[in-house]
Amino acid sequence: MSATVVMVPEQAGTIGPGRLVLVVGPSGAGKDTLLRLAQAACIDDHDIVFPRRVVTRESSAAEDNIAVSADEFRRALDHGGFAVHWPAHGHSYALPLDINDDVRAGRTVVANVSRTVIATLRGTYANVVVVAITAPPDVLAQRLAARARHSDGDIAERLARSVDDASAHADVTILNAGSAEYHSRQLARVIRNEGWHE
Repeated sequence: MSATVVMVPEQAGTIGPGRLVLVVGPSGAGKDTLLRLAQAACIDDHDIVFPRRVVTRESSAAEDNIAVSADEFRRALDHGGFAVHWPAHGHSYALPLDINDDVRAGRTVVANVSRTVIATLRGTYANVVVVAITAPPDVLAQRLAARARHSDGDIAERLARSVDDASAHADVTILNAGSAEYHSRQLARVIRNEGWHE
């Protein structure tokens, strides 16, 4: 998959002092589940922000995105409404521009992004932490089959994509093969900058 990443022009590494926690990993790794549980654990901390992604796909119980049409996405892009955007699996994804205000205010912004944008975001934000969430191939296959989301496309094709790329650029890797509650606590510790081992 090729990716075109476009960001609002900023001087390299100047957006801070807050933290940008990027969650990456293959389809079926359980990113949305762990993010949802970590968000619930951080609900009372107003310095931690979980922005909703803008996606040209309908929202679902597993993914609380802002659903827009391709035309609406293009209009928002043309008006500079995104901090970063990327294509994946036949859809367009973006993070809203106002995450920059949160980071400048010293907050921690947590977002599920494509691993293709890691280098760009590391070069634009002063304090980036990348968390790779992965799982063994058989677990990924079971989860994708159980999810049966039409927009997932061909499951075999998604599984064939390298799952090692995300971990290679990660600061922390969580092997999400056990209890979602346990692994979400690991993620919450990273988000709170407490380390991730219990």
